[in-house]
Amino acid sequence: MKETFPIMGKTYKGLEDVLAKELQDMGAQEIEVGNRAVSFKGDKALLYKVNLCARTATRFIVPLVTFEARDADELYAKAKAIDWSEYLDADNTFSIDSTVYSETFTHSKFVAYRVKDAIADQFMEKDGKRPSVSLTNADLMINVHVSETVCTISLDSTGESLHKRGYRVGQTEAPISEVLAAGMLLQAGWDGSTDFIDPMCGSGTIVIEAALIALNIPPGIFRKEFAFEKWRDFDKDLFDDLYNDDSFEREFNHKIYGSDISVPAIRIAEQNVKSAGLSKYIELNAVSIQDIKMPETAKLMVTNPPYGERLKPEKIQDLYGDIGRMLKQKFTGGTAWVISCEESYLSCIGMKPSQKIHLMNSEMDCLFCQYEVFAGKREDFVKEKIRNGEYHKEEPKPEFKRTERGHFSFEKETRSFDDFKRERNDFRERREPRQHTGRRFYSDRPEDRNYGENRGRRDDEGARPRRSREGFSRDDRDFRKESRFDRDRKPFGRFRDSEEGSSRGFRKDFKKDFRRDDDRKGRDRDDRRRFRDDDKRDFKSSRGRGSKPFGKKDSFGGRGKRDGFKKRNEGRRKDSWGDEED
Repeated sequence: MKETFPIMGKTYKGLEDVLAKELQDMGAQEIEVGNRAVSFKGDKALLYKVNLCARTATRFIVPLVTFEARDADELYAKAKAIDWSEYLDADNTFSIDSTVYSETFTHSKFVAYRVKDAIADQFMEKDGKRPSVSLTNADLMINVHVSETVCTISLDSTGESLHKRGYRVGQTEAPISEVLAAGMLLQAGWDGSTDFIDPMCGSGTIVIEAALIALNIPPGIFRKEFAFEKWRDFDKDLFDDLYNDDSFEREFNHKIYGSDISVPAIRIAEQNVKSAGLSKYIELNAVSIQDIKMPETAKLMVTNPPYGERLKPEKIQDLYGDIGRMLKQKFTGGTAWVISCEESYLSCIGMKPSQKIHLMNSEMDCLFCQYEVFAGKREDFVKEKIRNGEYHKEEPKPEFKRTERGHFSFEKETRSFDDFKRERNDFRERREPRQHTGRRFYSDRPEDRNYGENRGRRDDEGARPRRSREGFSRDDRDFRKESRFDRDRKPFGRFRDSEEGSSRGFRKDFKKDFRRDDDRKGRDRDDRRRFRDDDKRDFKSSRGRGSKPFGKKDSFGGRGKRDGFKKRNEGRRKDSWGDEED
């Protein structure tokens, strides 16, 4: 491997600048910030160091070649042109991880299969033997990234994701990622200069990461192995020197407090803290946020309360309200950071955030908000900070070179709303022209569209002629679907032809139909009303002879009422429903 070479670090959305700052402090050169990734240059020692010490990266890869591939055959040919014998033997195993963001290549597994075929065929042609594919614990891990037609094939130097530190022996139902927890702490400005508290610590991820940052302990110190340890040019002595170097560690003379209302969660957190060897610096208690006793020396709080997604408290808004009351009553003079995926929940805290940072927790877009807790009015607090020159105390963020989207962006193989919008806009350009069919006319030109005032004013075949405003006659049925309501129906009004007779007679017949329908509805309504009234009195009718009046024992509707009503309405009901006439 060359003395210096390009390296790429993957991270979460919103943590790109934090990772770039970390890499700059480690000595990385030519840093470029992309979408969920940071590119830089370094040597073998820097590659080992970033895997061991970077807190906000999930993976580091070493690009081998970048090329354009417009189809699967071109991808296969260019992947086969790489001399894979420099990186593995026929007795080794390899695995391929692919990320695709392209319209040409629509499936990441297909891309991985084509690269696998290229590697296997190259070894078969040379040695007659090929290396095997292993999904777990492979000797060489290959990463393929496709953005539109640009393909990058890289070697994965990390192996298992860096968020799996190695100290966690148990977890609660919804734990936060170690990488995200460390990024939140660095964005909050945590450096170990004060006491720290997390009132909803869960399995203890945030408090453990806070202790590692305060002591400056590398997060990769707990890992059993990295993927680069199986490479042919692995320098074991160099890595051992970096692994055993503790000169950059520092003392921590403050305390980190964690609490949670769940006793099982506190027990899991205690196990994780003990596994990390940090019991001396972290104090855990099982207590609700309403009953928590705030240490007077604690000036920074970072917490990850439930979002109402995976964990569902009965009254999630009341919980956020309790956070606000706790801050106002017990944390005056401190700074609190709260992350949540629902801004409506954050508004229940009842305080205006001084800063909002957009982050991604798992698949959820979240807001990481800063709350400065003070006594009195906010206006007086801001004036006091401006007077003391503390309002803009924070240092300006370093500017890094930005890369355009698509050059390298490590996203999952998903389809966003932008994809659908682009497809909708390009649909007319990509579709084949259609033939004119029936009444519809397909054209991309606005002047050819068949609607509005232009309707019926073209001579194109299949266009529907404009219907006259003066009604329509029997000849107009050629241009509309004929139904049973159209048969022998006579037009009426003053636009009717005089040859078919007087329009007045038709209108009179038409009104008769409506009157007859009204009469039927009225009789039905009278029958229902009479049926209800008969419940309150004895039933006697000429049509119901022989029926018995209701008595006390027949109050729910006896035989006399039913039989009498049936006989009395027999003829009328038949006429009403149109079955037959009397």
